[in-house]
Amino acid sequence: MSAIDAVLLVAFGGPTAPAEIRPFLENVTRGRRIPPERLDEVAHHYEQMPGGRSPLNELTEAQAEGLRRALAAAGHARPVFVGMRNWRPYLHETLAAMTAGGHRRALAIVLSTFRTEASWDRYVADVEAARARTPGAPAIVVAPPWFAHPRYVAAAADGVRRALAEVPAAQRAEAPLVFTAHSVPVAMAEASPYVADFATTARAVAATLGHARWALAYQSRSGSPREPWLEPDVADAITALAKDGARHVVVAPIGFVCDHVEVLYDLDIEARRVAAEHGVTFHRAPAVNAHPEFVAMLADLVKQERMRTEPDRA
Repeated sequence: MSAIDAVLLVAFGGPTAPAEIRPFLENVTRGRRIPPERLDEVAHHYEQMPGGRSPLNELTEAQAEGLRRALAAAGHARPVFVGMRNWRPYLHETLAAMTAGGHRRALAIVLSTFRTEASWDRYVADVEAARARTPGAPAIVVAPPWFAHPRYVAAAADGVRRALAEVPAAQRAEAPLVFTAHSVPVAMAEASPYVADFATTARAVAATLGHARWALAYQSRSGSPREPWLEPDVADAITALAKDGARHVVVAPIGFVCDHVEVLYDLDIEARRVAAEHGVTFHRAPAVNAHPEFVAMLADLVKQERMRTEPDRA
C-alpha cells in the first residue's frame, strides 16, 4: 500500500463576493424543492455579512495552513489542498491540480462534524464523483469520523470556557449550555448516527468543563414546513430556558467547524434577538476555526494514516 503524498480538506464552500451568492445558493439547492422565498431570505443573510461574502473559504484555508505548518514541524511535510462541494475551488478543480502536481494517493478529511447522509455521505460521494471526472486523479482514502477525537473536544471546550467566562461568576454554574448542530429531516437522522454523534460530543465537552447543565438544540432548518425536522430549534430552546428562569445562555455551535453565515446570522443575529426579547443575555462560543487543538487533531488524522501505511517510518 502506497503512502499518502497529499492531504485534501473537503469543505462545503461559500460565496466570496456578492455576485456569487445566488449562483452558490443554486448549487446548494439544486434538485431540492426549496421555496423561492427561503432562498431570498438566505441570500439576504449573506448580503448582510461584511463584504457580502462568506468567511468559510478563508477560515478553511486557515485550517489548511495550520495543518501544513503542523505537519512540517513534525517532520512529515505534505501539501494540503482544499476542495469545496458547492463553490470554488470545486473538488474536481482541486483534484486536477493535485493530478498535475503528480500526487498519487491523498488523505481526504471531511470537515463536517457529525454523520448523516447530507453531512457525511454526500461529501464522500462528491469526492468520488470528482475523481471520476478527473483523468489520472490520485487515489483517495477518507479519514475516519473525528467527532469524539479528544483534540476536537478540547478545541470546542476551550471556546465554551471562554464564553462561560463572560457570565458573572455567581451565576456561571447554573448558566445553561445549549449545543447546536444543523437540523436535518427526522427520517434522515433516524437512518444515521447523527444525533448520537452530536450527543457524544456535547457530553464530552460538558464533562471536560465539569458543567452539569446542558442541552441539545438545532438550527438553520431549510426544508419544507410539512416535513418533520430535528427539534428543538435553538430559538425555542432559548425561549423555554427563559421561562424556566435562565438569565444567561451560552450557545456552542459544535456541529460547525467555522464561524460562517449559519453561525454568524442564525445565532449571532436571530438567536441573540430571541434571547434579548426574553430578557436573557446571549453568549456564543466560537466554532473551532483554526484553533491549535483542532489543527493538531487534523495532524493526528494524517499521522494515523501514516502509521497504517508506513509503520516503519511513523
